[in-house]
Amino acid sequence: MHIVFFGDQHLASLGGAQVSMRLQKQYLERAGHTVTVVAPKMHNGSVFGWPNPFDLPSIPITLDREYSMSWPGRRTDRFLDRTFALHPPVDLVHVQADFWGAFIGHRFAHRHGIPVVHTMHNRVDVGMAAVTPLHRQVLAVLNLWRRQSMRGIGRPVSGSDGWAFLRGIAQGSSAVTAPSGHFARRLEQHDVFPNVDVVWNGIDDELLASVLAEKPSSKRDTTPDMGSRAGSDVSPARRPRFIWLGRMSPEKRLLTFLEAVVMSQVDADIEVIGGGGQLRAAERIAKGHAGIRFVGRLPYAETLTRIAAADAVVQTSIGFETQGMTPFEAAALGTPTIVSDPDIAAELRSGLWAVPDGSVSALAATLRAAASEIRNGEAPTPDPEVAEAFRQSSRTAAMVEIYERVLAAG
Repeated sequence: MHIVFFGDQHLASLGGAQVSMRLQKQYLERAGHTVTVVAPKMHNGSVFGWPNPFDLPSIPITLDREYSMSWPGRRTDRFLDRTFALHPPVDLVHVQADFWGAFIGHRFAHRHGIPVVHTMHNRVDVGMAAVTPLHRQVLAVLNLWRRQSMRGIGRPVSGSDGWAFLRGIAQGSSAVTAPSGHFARRLEQHDVFPNVDVVWNGIDDELLASVLAEKPSSKRDTTPDMGSRAGSDVSPARRPRFIWLGRMSPEKRLLTFLEAVVMSQVDADIEVIGGGGQLRAAERIAKGHAGIRFVGRLPYAETLTRIAAADAVVQTSIGFETQGMTPFEAAALGTPTIVSDPDIAAELRSGLWAVPDGSVSALAATLRAAASEIRNGEAPTPDPEVAEAFRQSSRTAAMVEIYERVLAAG
């Protein structure tokens, strides 16, 4: 098959969707398929693989020039049609975008009569509410833009909220997929698509095997640079090690986590991995607990090594994640998670401590309980079926079945 991915951002840029698409491309190509990626050209000098003739004309939209935007319109349509005329025919379009990439991808597929599989990565309503107090106005503008850009594709979709937007960009799709069961159910409940296929984002089989091979037989044996206590205390009563990782922005609730650590005064080493706009506020809160350490952004492989060596990962966002990769990565590595989001907790099934509500006090109490169980050797064990199903090889096989079903249906 010749499959074309459409994304909002270049695969060399930072972001969970980009990481997932790179991995999908790698495993599809190993299986003998051809994968072409269409996304806005980057403007900060980063390069992903060989120069890509399908990089769209674009403009930078962030100060660091990491992210770009391509305008969905006739100029972009002509660019794509000229470029694809020089390459083998396309069998299937896989839209993995939520904004301009979705508009451009559906326009291309509609012009050429190519079936579309659309993966929904973004809970648009929650995401917009997290970043701007004017989210209702922004969503109204996005819906207007969507109606203009996708005119004539599928049935007209009215409305100005986030669900109307997702219903609109699903028009023209032969199949819609979601990276979690809970997000798929919400998409169906809000009439985005009748039957949404669940295909988790996965983890590279080879990288997983490498990290697991290097994992100590006991987490007391060694620890990657966690400060002055790291690796020195191998007694059963040593301090537990907790890791929080992600983007430091309001929807991730890092500040809530640090407030809970300070309130709990839990006897544990706390490592925070990542960066973002809330770093200074986080550092101010962290002064109330000597065990908190900020390590910044780390390469993905090293991050997985830290997760494998930790006693627990802490997940704090609620209602925002369409999957929440970190708890699943932890499960694949045999590390339990303290989970704030009840949807993610239900999908993990086991190997977790569920926080009963979104309050600082509830999280503080759960941190203390988890630390006590870890010290006593009573930590829960992740579900091995979840760990196995998270491998990218199985995820690619599941997606190929959907591709074949769509193509067989004509």
